[in-house]
Amino acid sequence: MSSIFGPKVEPFKQQKYDEIKKMCQERGTLFADPEFPAEDRSIFFSKPVPGQVQWKRPKEISDDPHLFVEGASSGDVSQGSLGNCWFVASCSSLAQEKELWSKVVPNSEDQEWDADNPQKYAGIFHFRFWRFGRWLDVVVDDRLPTINGKLIFVHSSERNEYWSALLEKAYAKLSGCYENLDGGNTADALVDFTGGVAENINLMEHATDEDKRNELFKDMTKCLDRRSLMSSSIRVESAEEMEAKTSVGLVKGHAYGVTAIRNVKIGDPGLLSFFKNVERIPMVRLRNPWGEKEWNGAWSDGSDEWKKVSQKEREKMGLTFDDDGEFWMSFVDFCRNFTNVTICRLPNTAFISFSRTWREKILHSKWEKHADTLKDRAGGCINNRATFLQNPQFMFDITDNDGDDVMVSISQRDTRADIKQENLTIGFQIMKVESNRKYRCHVIKPKVLDSTYINARSVFEKKHLPEGRYVVVATTFDPGEEGDLMFRIFTEHDADVAELTKDCPTKTCWSGIFGYPSVVTSLTVNSVAGLQKMDRFGGGADPYAYIKCEGDTYKSPVKKGTLNPEWNFSVLLFRKKPEQPLTIQIWNSNLVKDDFMGEAIVMGQADGEIKHFSASMNDRGRKANEKRPGSLSLSMVTNANIKAL
Repeated sequence: MSSIFGPKVEPFKQQKYDEIKKMCQERGTLFADPEFPAEDRSIFFSKPVPGQVQWKRPKEISDDPHLFVEGASSGDVSQGSLGNCWFVASCSSLAQEKELWSKVVPNSEDQEWDADNPQKYAGIFHFRFWRFGRWLDVVVDDRLPTINGKLIFVHSSERNEYWSALLEKAYAKLSGCYENLDGGNTADALVDFTGGVAENINLMEHATDEDKRNELFKDMTKCLDRRSLMSSSIRVESAEEMEAKTSVGLVKGHAYGVTAIRNVKIGDPGLLSFFKNVERIPMVRLRNPWGEKEWNGAWSDGSDEWKKVSQKEREKMGLTFDDDGEFWMSFVDFCRNFTNVTICRLPNTAFISFSRTWREKILHSKWEKHADTLKDRAGGCINNRATFLQNPQFMFDITDNDGDDVMVSISQRDTRADIKQENLTIGFQIMKVESNRKYRCHVIKPKVLDSTYINARSVFEKKHLPEGRYVVVATTFDPGEEGDLMFRIFTEHDADVAELTKDCPTKTCWSGIFGYPSVVTSLTVNSVAGLQKMDRFGGGADPYAYIKCEGDTYKSPVKKGTLNPEWNFSVLLFRKKPEQPLTIQIWNSNLVKDDFMGEAIVMGQADGEIKHFSASMNDRGRKANEKRPGSLSLSMVTNANIKAL
């Protein structure tokens, strides 16, 4: 939901920042938010507050409050008494990206305390978060929960800096209360800050595979260059392991922000380094949201390994040995000691750009139960084969001859504010379908990709797919579960994305005159073997298949330089005259005029049985009985129930 002027922003709970601030200034009062009152229920809903809480405005806590002190940095965010390291780690990453940060903290100069114009201060601030396809503007007053004059939750290392505490309050308001931030998913916060798509990567398989590790290092480097946000953690196997410290100083079940990644040069940086192979070590910098407790292995703060790095290289890295929770480690050790990394990708969707541009499409749907199976949209995962295809289905095309990179995400609504509802376990499967399909699938098609099933807010996968048409089936794990669904897809080329809602062609008042399909056929041209050589030079031919049915024609992709092309090219045919045969022709592609190479005529009985067969190639017209080189491999099924395929 955006325009050439930027993303559309909606006021959360219909509270408009400018209107409220102006009203408070005119009345000479400070904003007291009725939607998130300074009361215990805004802190905890299931237990008493931890001590004697007093809600104080920043001016009551410090003498010279500021939203920012010398700008925003990862060190401005330290975790308080909540278990929301996942949120804090995301804030640390956000603070390093000024453009992203300015979306979340809009017009920061206007929100800053102005000592020269104290009448402007109205005790109101606002922040923006991306939720379920919309940017929401959340206003808060600046009353913050304290005990003994100190902030209970997120705080800055600078006692008079308040942006991180106010940001946390706005996020708590969006989530219902502070307690709802106790335990969460880093990926969710990263997406909320950016509108990006989050990918969770298992590092355990990279720990022992050097090729995979090198590929991941390149990918993470590229992602950081493109302003992606990252976080990593160590998986826990039991509640007792949560936040347990390891022998190397890392904390289990704890989210660390990934703040830098680079190849570090080892040795003399002087002129001689240009004439010899310089050793470089892939390294990553992380930050513990606690602001302390750092890695104590190789390349930890003050370790002997840093003696191998020149002063100039250290300065480039911004290296410090402060006890601030930020530390470097080799990428090998990173993959061996952490188990997961979350990358929040920010696909570039700008039309005018020097970097890679993605086309984004967002569609909203629902998982809904219905007594009529054709209207039911809550079929469960592929384990439930009888109902799997009753789920929402989304179609897209890959039109480039070389295929296209595809990123797919499905999401459910955030449930934090509703304590009675938990996340559903969700996932999806992508199937290759007929090139002309525009109705819902009723038969499970070949799988090209499936996601893991997790009870998270979003599920993400990426893959390079060849030319063709595809259908994404978005599902809950169990059948009969209901909820709102958001489907997002990113492709490099236009993909003609749509939700499939109809089961078959619609009957109209004209159907009695022009006819209505009586059978449906799915025809696949798998391959051809032994075609005649057509080219004087090169591989022999550039063949493509051509299917004719009742005046309609369908053309397959061209296969370059081969006499034995493989297509697996499928079409779905709603036939009004099933007694008429289907014609499959093979042509050789040329710049000026294409060459006819042969054809096969086939019939299809409406028995619902899949048939795999070979068909010899003949000439056409008056020479239809003359043989042509080549043998077609075909698959076909025809059904009298036009909703069957």
